[in-house]
Amino acid sequence: MNQPTPAIVSQQAVRTLPRWALVLLCLAYVVPGYVGRAPWRNADITAFGYMLALFEGRTEWMAPLVGGMAPQTDGLLPYWLGAWALQLAPAAMPAEMAVRVPFMLLLLLAMAATWWGVYCLARSPGAQPVAFAFGGEANPIDYARAMADGGLLALIASLGLAQLSHETTGYVTQLACTTLVFFAAAAMPYRNAAPALAMLVGLAGLVLGGAPTMAVLMGLGCAALAWLSPVEATRAARLWALAWLGSTLLAGLLATRLDLWQWRISLPAWGSPEWGSLLRLLAWFTWPAWPLALWTLWRWRRQIAHPMRHRHLVLPIWFAGLAFCAALVTQPADRALLPGLPAIATLAAFALPTLRRSISALIDWFTLLFFSVSAIAIWVIWISLQTGFPAKPAANVAKLAPGFESEFSLLALAAALAATVAWCALVVWRTSRNRAAIWKSLVLPASGATLGWLLLMSLWLPLLDYARSYAPQVEQVMASIGDPAPRCVATYGLSRAQLIGLEFHGQVATTQISTTSKNRRPCDWLVADAQMWDATQDRVLLDGWKPVARIARPTVRSDQLILLRKRPAR
Repeated sequence: MNQPTPAIVSQQAVRTLPRWALVLLCLAYVVPGYVGRAPWRNADITAFGYMLALFEGRTEWMAPLVGGMAPQTDGLLPYWLGAWALQLAPAAMPAEMAVRVPFMLLLLLAMAATWWGVYCLARSPGAQPVAFAFGGEANPIDYARAMADGGLLALIASLGLAQLSHETTGYVTQLACTTLVFFAAAAMPYRNAAPALAMLVGLAGLVLGGAPTMAVLMGLGCAALAWLSPVEATRAARLWALAWLGSTLLAGLLATRLDLWQWRISLPAWGSPEWGSLLRLLAWFTWPAWPLALWTLWRWRRQIAHPMRHRHLVLPIWFAGLAFCAALVTQPADRALLPGLPAIATLAAFALPTLRRSISALIDWFTLLFFSVSAIAIWVIWISLQTGFPAKPAANVAKLAPGFESEFSLLALAAALAATVAWCALVVWRTSRNRAAIWKSLVLPASGATLGWLLLMSLWLPLLDYARSYAPQVEQVMASIGDPAPRCVATYGLSRAQLIGLEFHGQVATTQISTTSKNRRPCDWLVADAQMWDATQDRVLLDGWKPVARIARPTVRSDQLILLRKRPAR
């Protein structure tokens, strides 16, 4: 029989994942990591510092500066969002929590746009499953909903999404805006207002979020898809193509007006070790979506030969391809790859109708073992830190994080216990009955990734804060200064993240000095980066200060600060 697609799906297989379960899973993934933690280095606390400076009026909105330094990443939108959130937040809300609220919403928006994007693509004629001779094939709407559930589960399961999507940086903005553009292109044949709004907001957000080149390339690709696809060869499709071109032109003009075009392409040399690092990054960052995406490309290979007739393949391939190219030629590669995860998850979803039972079982058992063992390890180490038994894990933590003192939180324990019980119940559900739902192979990966992230951000949160924030190091600096607290602290050679960490955790005003500044001793105390201070050759600057202490970050001994006090005037 000549099958128009490789998808063979019955109506029984497209039962809908309960909405309450899907919403609860998304919230369990999004909320941990945003609530209750300190700003982490480096990108997270750096972005927070610029937001705080805008809110307090210490810098210009169109050209934010902290310590006289502009942001390392282009794009103003993430800093504006954080500053606006601070303006609207209640006075009792901590500043570091207030700035995270819009980024929590952006992550939820990315998840919702991914669901709707897959839903619209699964409704396209080229994506439909084979019609059975005597009926019983999946209803198109039910099929699209089940595929959308699978696409969202594949996104949540992606390992690379966890940390980067919980930072208050422009990369979260780029993720959300890319997904909006993806949804706009997918929904063109079915809606007008929502895709048009998503197109305009997504492209403008990408430009303001620091990715104008990606905005232009995505817009041109979507215009070509609308113009060339014979399935949509109508007057409305031509109008959509013109709308995409017009919006792309506006995005380019906006980037030009704000001077956001930057040439940062740096392709690794052939034979460089960076290629191996990139391959390892691709392997773990997009796991487990990438094996399923490759399976989709193989099973749908005959359809890919006619790409314009199968928009459910060509659209995610285009978006994923742009992300791969960006990761190859720009740094940091992981953050460049982040906006491509929704497209890769979409490709992974279209593998579900073609999976053999043996492959599905292999995914289930591997996922079950991997995340169960990981959860047990997290629990054992936490119990060791709380009780001292077994002794070995606590000793290892003391060795890797000297000075760390374990804390107990009843709320964190309750959340971790609830997540663990839910995981056990899900495992029983998945292994005890042969469920026919098409999304069943991605339930365990998505739930396991959520479980691991939630356990880390509840049981291990004090340890992670100790290891990943500047608070312990700054506390040692302020303890060495003693009382009374200084009016100001001079700095020398500190990075943006170190400078903001000193200001935020130490609650002091800072002023930078340099080898060319006229007033090299504006404050009584000086905090300098150890490497920069040891390398300076300015004798006048060196003679003006007396070293008091050399303070290392507890978990990275090579990251040191030098505390110096002003010498008496001669």
